[in-house]
Amino acid sequence: MRLVVLSRNGSLYSTSRILRAARARGHDVRLFDPLELQIAVEGRKTRVHHAGAAVSPCDAIIPRVGVSVTRHGMLVLRHLAAKRVVVLNDAAALAAARDKIGALSTLAAAGIDVPKSVCLRSPRGLDAAISHVGGPPVVVKLQAGTQGLGTILAESRNAAISTVETLLAMGQEVVVQAFVREARGRDQRLFVVGRRVVASMERRARRGEFRANLHRGGLGIPIDPPPEIRRVALRAARRLGLAVAGVDLLPTRNGPQVLEVNSSPGLEGIEQVTEVDIAAAIVRYAEGCVRRG
Repeated sequence: MRLVVLSRNGSLYSTSRILRAARARGHDVRLFDPLELQIAVEGRKTRVHHAGAAVSPCDAIIPRVGVSVTRHGMLVLRHLAAKRVVVLNDAAALAAARDKIGALSTLAAAGIDVPKSVCLRSPRGLDAAISHVGGPPVVVKLQAGTQGLGTILAESRNAAISTVETLLAMGQEVVVQAFVREARGRDQRLFVVGRRVVASMERRARRGEFRANLHRGGLGIPIDPPPEIRRVALRAARRLGLAVAGVDLLPTRNGPQVLEVNSSPGLEGIEQVTEVDIAAAIVRYAEGCVRRG
């Protein structure tokens, strides 16, 4: 199989693991930095070029497109994805997942429970938005935040207003979200590949921190989630069109709530915690898709 991995840096843990897994299974795998790929239009044809030469056809593409290069990454994906090319998370799915409030809206419309959330581009109505999500404390998020960056817990109404107004003044799009007290600094990350949850862990925030992300010093513990939670994670990924996804959710007394669905989930933390070879699972899934056409 001819496989293309899109990533800014081949030495990143997740990228290098996928590359090694593909080579170990005997595939011809190439790595391209999406920012180094050019879209060339000539006559009635459009091609993707690298270093002045057209990128040759491939069987499958695994995108590891970071938030900072989302727009160009999606453009490249659209043009690389010819009719018979398997794309594990195409441009449309990537766009759907990166729009946090849009993704939550899509999930809610599908009957998947999500925390109360309001998206803001103006301070007008801010006080009402805080009340709508249940009042302080509230979680303030940047639409483009990742790995817990741009996520703030505002303990009081004044703190929430001050934080949101500052971010809006900086031109940011802001999401105000309900703070789920019963989570107590814990959430669950379920890693979805195709139609399976291949690995799961609970993340626990370090003392004095409410974000459970491992990049923020959180502790990861392997878990075997019940079928109900697995079904919710699979439905969430499917509704956003994602073949590979990290689904973050909170098990509450009223059932699981989906916090976020990550379209380029990191492998390092969850592979180390669960000892599951997720990279190989991704490559095997791509193989199956290519075989099925």
